[in-house]
Amino acid sequence: MAGTVARRGSGKEDVDYKLHFRMINEQQVDDICLDFFYKPHTITLLTFTVLSLMYFAFTRDDEHSDNNLRVGLLVVVSFFLVISVLAFPNGPFTRPHPAIWRMVFGLSVMYFLFLVFLIFLNWDQVKILMYWLDPNLRYATREADVMDGSKENEYAVNCTVITWERILSHFDIFAFGHFAGWAMKALLIRSYGLCWTISITWELTELFFMHLLPNFAECWWDQVILDILLCNGGGIWLGMTTCRFLEMRTYSWASIKEIHSTTGKIKRAVLQFTPASWTYVRWFDPKSSSQRLAGIYLFMILWQLTELNTFFLKHIFVFQASHPLSWCRILLVGVITAPTVRQYYAYLTDTQCKRVGTQCWVFGAIAFLEALACVKFGHDLFSKTQIRYVFLWLLCLALITLLCLYGMVWYEQHKMKVRCCFCSSLNALITF
Repeated sequence: MAGTVARRGSGKEDVDYKLHFRMINEQQVDDICLDFFYKPHTITLLTFTVLSLMYFAFTRDDEHSDNNLRVGLLVVVSFFLVISVLAFPNGPFTRPHPAIWRMVFGLSVMYFLFLVFLIFLNWDQVKILMYWLDPNLRYATREADVMDGSKENEYAVNCTVITWERILSHFDIFAFGHFAGWAMKALLIRSYGLCWTISITWELTELFFMHLLPNFAECWWDQVILDILLCNGGGIWLGMTTCRFLEMRTYSWASIKEIHSTTGKIKRAVLQFTPASWTYVRWFDPKSSSQRLAGIYLFMILWQLTELNTFFLKHIFVFQASHPLSWCRILLVGVITAPTVRQYYAYLTDTQCKRVGTQCWVFGAIAFLEALACVKFGHDLFSKTQIRYVFLWLLCLALITLLCLYGMVWYEQHKMKVRCCFCSSLNALITF
């Protein structure tokens, strides 16, 4: 009898767990404004797909073999995204539409499979593939190899010479990219402590890997003032300020069919691109377990690895930051980071969530496969690695990260004590 009760209880917990995981991994749409956009149209989509394939197969000119490969690859990607919309989970977000996040997951799966394919090629085959994608890559040069007079200031040369002209020359599109990137990172992470820790440890990462990537070399004022304080710090402040605004906002949605004015309908359509709700993020708790702290530490290490991959990929495979291969990868990783952080946060903080979401799993696999591809095809580069720098980097990263984690946990504990003292004083005053 006791065994039967135990099995029943276990079965109920298993059902609750599966339902809870589905809420995190495949968020459901509660308020459907326009039924047409949220009802399945599988037969219609299948008909459109078959007719489109028939049209392209029998009407286009297939005399040029190279063009056939490009068009075929593009069509394969397009129809894989169609299957993604039909079969893949929504993820943790529903705005502006769940189909968009299904396609994002589909793109991440395709990029993961491409990386798996890539690591089984040799270097000559990789070059053939890259030159087929873009013939101009035959003449590409690394940014670190371009050391003409206009670039002389970028690699820690004459750091004692500080002029307004030299400072203003650093405010380019890349500085704006740093600022906008950190604003987005702050929106995703939603923690001053974690953002500042990642920002500072990244600058240390640049110092320790400077012997491999020359463009990591910067003057102290460029690294401390321009990067950490202005670009990174300004972006963190903007992102966190936006978080506070969205956190205080009241989320009460009305169907667009219930709005009668044209202005109201347009406003509701624009608001479809804003969050449906806002989750208050609290990475640290005064009673945080060691497992939770270890999970946050792993999150920060994986973040550093993803950032490093960006620079190693364009250095090893020889393309500049302005090339589509670079910014398309950055945009893709940036988009898939949003559901990844949300799912990983739920995994760390929600006791009912026993495993990470699918997008989070794919993101982790992508980060390690990118690193694996860099190690395999950058053998000449990594043969120059100075092991002591890598060891010191790991040691400093561990110490600084753990110190910052301890400080943030202490801050949460101190804030709770102050709040308890205030509540006790207020209750005593009311009783008096």
